[in-house]
Amino acid sequence: MRVWLRRNRIGSCLFGVTLLAACSAAPAPPSPDSSTTPASESVAGLTPVTMQVDRDMAQAPFDEPRQALVPAGWTISVWARMPKPRLATWTPDGALLISVPSAGEVVRLQPAEDAPTSSVLIEGLDQPHGLTFAGNSLYVAESDQVDVYDYADGKAVNRRTIAPGLPDANSEDLRGSYHHALKSVVVGRDGAVYFSIGSRGNITADDREADPPRATIMRVPPGGGPAQAFATGVRNGTGLAFAPDGSLWTAVNNRDNVANPQTGEPDPEYVGAHPPESLARVTPGRELGWPYCNPDGGPANLPLIRDVQTNADGSRMDCALLPPIEQSFGSHAAPLGMSFTDGVLPTPYASGALVGVHGSWNREPPRAPEVSFFAWRDGGLGDQQTLVGGFQSGDGSRWGRPVAAVTGPDGAVYITDDYADAVYRLAPPSR
Repeated sequence: MRVWLRRNRIGSCLFGVTLLAACSAAPAPPSPDSSTTPASESVAGLTPVTMQVDRDMAQAPFDEPRQALVPAGWTISVWARMPKPRLATWTPDGALLISVPSAGEVVRLQPAEDAPTSSVLIEGLDQPHGLTFAGNSLYVAESDQVDVYDYADGKAVNRRTIAPGLPDANSEDLRGSYHHALKSVVVGRDGAVYFSIGSRGNITADDREADPPRATIMRVPPGGGPAQAFATGVRNGTGLAFAPDGSLWTAVNNRDNVANPQTGEPDPEYVGAHPPESLARVTPGRELGWPYCNPDGGPANLPLIRDVQTNADGSRMDCALLPPIEQSFGSHAAPLGMSFTDGVLPTPYASGALVGVHGSWNREPPRAPEVSFFAWRDGGLGDQQTLVGGFQSGDGSRWGRPVAAVTGPDGAVYITDDYADAVYRLAPPSR
């Protein structure tokens, strides 16, 4: 694993207590159908800043100045370069772990005053993606199983598999066809383990009858045991995180090429705006509807409507009986990693969900990548706000695509980008 690291100081020591000042007023949420924003424009309380890059890490796309949109007074820098970083979590001893599915590795970045040091914590895995800690136990979601390790002295040892035999492209019944093999994992306060299993394809309804069922959030009970479906109809719930009150939430990539209910055809105008991506509370037995029902409208409390291609007469599922989806992103936004922050960042970002939004791959104009923020209020999430933007120009060209964002022990936000092969450090103003 080749990793480029900063050679200059990154500010105050990462393990010191950093006092943070309040920043500008909360940005207004974009409309569900907003698309592109040139980095040179200031929108909704965000201002353009030049990405800080040390010369040792100034390979493309940072071989020319890049601007990002951040809250007023905040700074953003390239903290490390590494190929295709995905999800991230902080260790009990203050290192940042990053999954690299393409290399089969979990990489450990140890912060230091001058430059973080890099080492491969675990290698030889099958597309590791989700990472989380419960005390000193590290949970890793591979494409075909979920493992737990003892973490001590900067090492992961004593591997145990708690959810074997999960579907991926090597599964005999799938014969190499699997579009959403990457999985995420979190652990509840009671010790139960939750992980995602994405759908095999866009509208592959047989996923619901598979063993284990795909398009689900699965649960392993405290103390271990067979995994059982906890929520169903979750096409690709890559974002998975616990809120400050202990509730579980998922950010979902919904289907493509959905037909217009009025015409029965997937015309480009309708497809470009539908369906919104979901951000939903996960409760026992919850049904999110895929592939028979799709969320509609938004940004909040979205009803589910019948999919006229898969549920033409409504006999497969009565969408009107399903509870509304709590929050949403724009259509085809591709939300990926999700985390919650509480009491680390300054207001108005003190408590809420951080989501890496990858941006669309098949929409015109393209849905722009960003880091989104949803404020946590009264046990629910407010509308989507952009915390970091500017990765896409007005012509749809991009230089970056965020995957995940997590707050660090220094009060900064660390953002992975598997398109620019970078890890960013987004820092609020200090007192």
